[in-house]
Amino acid sequence: MPTQLAVKSFSGNEFEALINENGLVFVDFWAPWCAPCRQFGDTYEKVASNYPDIVFAKINIEDEPELAEAFHIRSVPHLMVLKLGIVIYSESGSIPESTLVELIQQARDADVSELREQIDKDEAVG
Repeated sequence: MPTQLAVKSFSGNEFEALINENGLVFVDFWAPWCAPCRQFGDTYEKVASNYPDIVFAKINIEDEPELAEAFHIRSVPHLMVLKLGIVIYSESGSIPESTLVELIQQARDADVSELREQIDKDEAVG
């Protein structure tokens, strides 16, 4: 039985489904020429392997410039966290493993249900 990758790469046309079909999604925006991206990528993949219930995605900004532009990604690495389709964290720069683990717990604990309900109501009306 093949092992499932902890981190998957996604294209722009898959991204909307990714965030709509998963409650908690971590996204690493990166570029192949970026040394800090490669360093953070190792940490990201290591931590991701311990959380199979969370989607950890990687978006190569060179392959997906429209997606990077849509999320106003100006520097890499850039970590974004979405819960119920809502961006709850977005920050550039490499972070250590311990901080990433803390961020996962904070993201799990964050209650965005009321905000999600309001967004859904607004979209239904508008």
